[in-house]
Formats: sequence, C-alpha cells, structure tokens
Amino acid sequence: MKSLPLAAFGLSLLMGVAYAQALDPSGTYLSESGETRVRIAKCGQVYCGTIISTQGDARDVNNPDANLRGRSLVGVQMISNIEPSGNGFTGQLYNYKDGKTYTGKMSFAGKSMQLSGCVLGGLICRSQTWAKLN
Repeated sequence: MKSLPLAAFGLSLLMGVAYAQALDPSGTYLSESGETRVRIAKCGQVYCGTIISTQGDARDVNNPDANLRGRSLVGVQMISNIEPSGNGFTGQLYNYKDGKTYTGKMSFAGKSMQLSGCVLGGLICRSQTWAKLN
C-alpha cells in the first residue's frame, strides 16, 4: 500500500519536470523567410529573443527612434517579456521591417515555433512558423 502513494508522487514529479521542459522556449530559431536568426534565452524572470544574425549588413532603419536607425540589427532584442500563458507564451515582438512593436503569441510543436504578432487586443494577428535550429 505504501508503494502506491510513493509511485504516484514519483510519477507526478516526472510529469512536472517534463512540463517544465516543455515550457522552456530557449534555443536558436530561424525566421520563416530565412533572413533572421534569433536566440531565445532567460532574461531575469522572463525570456527574450535577441537577433544573432541577419542577411547582409542590416540596420534598424525603420526604428521609430531616429537615433537608433543606424544601429546593426544584430544584438537587438526582437522579442521581449516572453512568459507562459495558457498552452504557449505571450510577449512583445519588435518587427524591424516596419519599426513597430506588437503583442505576441508563441506556441511550440516539435522543432518549430508558431509566432503571431497581434494588434487591437489580439483581434488581428499575423503568424509565421520559425524553425528551431538547436
């Protein structure tokens, strides 16, 4: 009889570890267009995604802050405040192609990330599928 509660505890512990690993979005991802690589990692209590490479000598030319338009996109935090939410994550997504920041949603399946940038409180969203490289 005593082994049943112990086995149930052990199983719940293993399930908790698997669930925690599933909630870890860390890794390097390649954008759907293949132009951008972003590394997602812990940034304090949340996660963030930093551009680690882009095609060509890309600059942040569409940034709303004129002082930042000459900076390289490499090193720019493109995804910020990534937190677990429901079956995925939410956060802020900076689109360097239009210089705007959107409310973001992310979900993961296998070696891919479904990434959606939304406006109007999530009424209108655009989605892309990014490939996980590692």
